[in-house]
Amino acid sequence: MPIDAQDRMPPIPADRLTDAQRQAIKEFSAARNANISGPFVPLLRSPEVMSRARAMGDYLRFKSSLPPRLSEFAILITARHWTQAYEWDAHHRLALQGGLSAEIATAIAEGRRPEKMADDEAALYGFCMELHQNKSVSDATYARAVAAFGEHGVIDLVGISGYYTMLAMVLNTARTPLPAGRPPAIAPFPR
Repeated sequence: MPIDAQDRMPPIPADRLTDAQRQAIKEFSAARNANISGPFVPLLRSPEVMSRARAMGDYLRFKSSLPPRLSEFAILITARHWTQAYEWDAHHRLALQGGLSAEIATAIAEGRRPEKMADDEAALYGFCMELHQNKSVSDATYARAVAAFGEHGVIDLVGISGYYTMLAMVLNTARTPLPAGRPPAIAPFPR
């Protein structure tokens, strides 16, 4: 296995968990009705960060002012920007279930600007791409996003982009592998 495929931060054996880590797992399971996985496995090394990240994710993923079609679109843009295959794998299906077209998701996976986007999708795409690439957004892009989503929606969009950037950074640092048997759906861009 090449070094870049190694899982640097695999699950911590149960007998090595601290009380704080056990509490963070308990809170995660209660909030999400699931076991920790993906970025939460490495985040458990800092149980306070994991718990606070989970709480922010609970809002951004499940209660955001943006509908799933748009919030998952923003997550896919972020996963592609960071070439984060685990994040892409976890959210591609959710994006399609939320109403994002397969053609738009494919274009993002290939690093292309999607064709035939709805007005709100185009506003979101422009905003996210400028934010990721330029580390800011122009007045015109900001105005278009406010017109489409309102100020509340713009802040939720920034939150989604920032939160999933943080998770991508964690996953890339930890080299968290995809679930067994899942090939990566995105590849690094040529340098």
